[in-house]
Amino acid sequence: MSVTSIALGVAALIIVLSVMNGFQKEVRDRMLSVIAHVEVTSAAGPLDDWEGLAKHLTARSDVVAAAPYVQGQGLFNSGNVVRGALVKGIDPAYEPSVSELNTHILGADSLEVLKPGEFGVILGRDLAAMLRVRVGDKVALLVPEGNMTPAGIVPRVKQFRVTGLLSSGHYEYDSTMALVHIKDAAALFRTGGPKGLRLKVNDMERAPEIASELRFDLPDNCYVTDWSKQNRTWFAAVQVEKRMMGIILFLIVLVGAFGLVSSLVMTVTEKQSDIAILRTLGASPRSILAIFVLQGAIVGFVGVAAGVAGGLLVAYNVDAIVSTIEAAFGVAFLPKEIYFISNMPSDPRLSDIVPIALCSFLLSLAATLYPSWRAAKTHPAEALRYE
Repeated sequence: MSVTSIALGVAALIIVLSVMNGFQKEVRDRMLSVIAHVEVTSAAGPLDDWEGLAKHLTARSDVVAAAPYVQGQGLFNSGNVVRGALVKGIDPAYEPSVSELNTHILGADSLEVLKPGEFGVILGRDLAAMLRVRVGDKVALLVPEGNMTPAGIVPRVKQFRVTGLLSSGHYEYDSTMALVHIKDAAALFRTGGPKGLRLKVNDMERAPEIASELRFDLPDNCYVTDWSKQNRTWFAAVQVEKRMMGIILFLIVLVGAFGLVSSLVMTVTEKQSDIAILRTLGASPRSILAIFVLQGAIVGFVGVAAGVAGGLLVAYNVDAIVSTIEAAFGVAFLPKEIYFISNMPSDPRLSDIVPIALCSFLLSLAATLYPSWRAAKTHPAEALRYE
């Protein structure tokens, strides 16, 4: 029972943390299919020589590609509906090299539908649903930078035609993002040219480090951000949730350790006479202590090993297991229309498994100390008095 308790606790920890890692990786990948790994932005005017800067940055071995962009806030109006959105001006010729936007376009073959001067727009799927528009419909875009008239400042309004829909599977972007050609965006926001560069690096995990190094290669009026800073709140919340879930589930292992304590105490009580006979034959208190510590260590090792094996077996096959349960009971744990995910993601990581196994084994080892000490303190005369 002690082995089973420890194994269940370890397996539960590995399975839950693997699934949480899988969801985090899934959401992160969906984010990075829309946003760039690193963004360089000019704080004072447009980047006049953005091609030269892009060539300079991509000369680094860790920077794969660069693409110019213009970005601004605007209000889309269709009928009586008004919705705010982040308007991104992109260059269809360069954008596919830094993001996967091309693979998330509905109603169009690619980003090439955005032609300069035609004022076409690709709306997020949820944003289009809110505005009640489809591909081919027209929407009005209001930008805060207005025109000065005798009556005061009047916001600029431009009519756009919906040429496609963006479906990244991430509600935050699908409900608040619109893509237009970079020249149309520059004309609308009057930036005079690209406001920055979107960069793709060879290792997205090193994006924060690479962004820090890039600061020394940029002009004084430019600043750089990476994908982890753009979504800092979300990633921090996920880390806190994962940490708290790990602490809560570790209580299962703690319960198993207490079960091991009670099991060994009962064993010591039952074997009082045997311990006393060993002592009369010359066994030292240390050897008696070692016997029960070894017994507890074996229980802990077998429990942890079984838990790790079982946890990894389930973690690597959780999608098939969930699908079987859904088919058997007619339920859906992840409705596709809500989560945009058809399978249960799982990502077992060595950085989680090793601490779980090590801490669980040490906890099991610590649980043997009191029963072993109690066994070592047995007095042969008292234990054999009524034998």
